[in-house]
Amino acid sequence: MRHRRAVAHLNREIGHRGLMLSNLVRSLILHDRIETTLPRARELRRWAERMITFGKGATLNDRRQALKFITDKDAVKKVFDVLAEKYKDRNGGYTRIVKVGFRRGDAAEMAIVEFV
Repeated sequence: MRHRRAVAHLNREIGHRGLMLSNLVRSLILHDRIETTLPRARELRRWAERMITFGKGATLNDRRQALKFITDKDAVKKVFDVLAEKYKDRNGGYTRIVKVGFRRGDAAEMAIVEFV
């Protein structure tokens, strides 16, 4: 049963939401920090931490699971070579969310997501 399994819908259909999160994770991995809205940042954290955990596993299946979500070979290579080594002694909590105020155009709450 899926009782109380909350997922942030982010006003998107499931396909668009998945692609948007995939692009956010890819950008975070390649640039180490990004600025986005707070709800997107919270959902991004879930997926980014999952990708780092795949990288720490370093099996062929873990690499395939990461490629299935990110689909960018350079980003996956960085996860498995650089980030997995960086966080090998850390059990979760690889990202930090810092609130940075409100966006000027629509007053959306903004946040910076970065690797610890």
